[in-house]
Amino acid sequence: MYAKRWMAATLAGAMALTLTACGGNADSTSTAESGNLGDDVKKISVILKTSSAEYWQYIQAGAKAYDEEHDDVEVSIKGPTSETAFEEQMAMVETDISTADFDAYVIAPLQPDTVKTMIAGETRPVVALDSNIPDAPEVKTFVGTGNEAAAKQGMEAAVEAAKAAGWTEIKAIEICGVQGEPTNEARKAGFMAGIEENGGDFLEEETQYANATADLAVNCMEAIMQTHPEGIAIICANNDDMAIAAARTAASNPAYENTIFLGFDGVKSACESILNGELDMAAAQDPYNMAYQAVDAAVRLIDGETLPEFIDSGSAVVTKDNAQERLNTLNGYLS
Repeated sequence: MYAKRWMAATLAGAMALTLTACGGNADSTSTAESGNLGDDVKKISVILKTSSAEYWQYIQAGAKAYDEEHDDVEVSIKGPTSETAFEEQMAMVETDISTADFDAYVIAPLQPDTVKTMIAGETRPVVALDSNIPDAPEVKTFVGTGNEAAAKQGMEAAVEAAKAAGWTEIKAIEICGVQGEPTNEARKAGFMAGIEENGGDFLEEETQYANATADLAVNCMEAIMQTHPEGIAIICANNDDMAIAAARTAASNPAYENTIFLGFDGVKSACESILNGELDMAAAQDPYNMAYQAVDAAVRLIDGETLPEFIDSGSAVVTKDNAQERLNTLNGYLS
């Protein structure tokens, strides 16, 4: 229900506001047929952090949905093969910025400082997606999740679940993504605030970095179990893939039987894992809505509108109580 309300609000807002790589695996597609469009078509480049992960498939679906619903908009979507393929994304940004084909850009930066340098002096509107590009005057608005607030909300729910599971010492260790990446750091700050403001302890010095991949998260979880054979109340992760991998790795360890595993994103695999009893919960973004709003923001900027610095695409916490409903919504996005 909440996901449908997010989308309904987005559509209503969009209507109201409208009326008032270069790697071989990159998804470089235009979802509109130029032959059916007039000269006044608004051409928008959307460059993702990757085109391979489930979360980014919802991002693509949201951007394509906007394209399909607006005859005067043509969206080109591409992304590197992974969230550590920095040079691939840089090449995509360089190529698209250097062409006269686009009227605006939506960029989800892997390395914000590098992208800031690459877009310096660009006069066409730039929208930051998912992660901001700080101190770049070319970026007219940032559309994304309030990552710190969403992580805090998720951790608060995890603390309550840990207490209900019988933990008296509420401690958390995070399995992080890419060290120093702004989104990663914002979520870390939110996790920390969520537990420490509720009487628990965030073991920051024991943070594990897994580069946002499930394979490395397995290694991280194994290291945590060696260091803490007694178990830990909460394991939180910077994305769902890492959280699921950690939960599966610890599944056969009795000391971790009542550990609360908290993910971030709320993607399909997380909902299924929650329903299967592996993952306990996830702080959930709305990537479909995020991309839809980002493309809409680019269109409105092309039309000369002034937008707020930050547009929050919404968040929630997925638990066993609402995982099936969210799963149905996500399946609908990709159908």
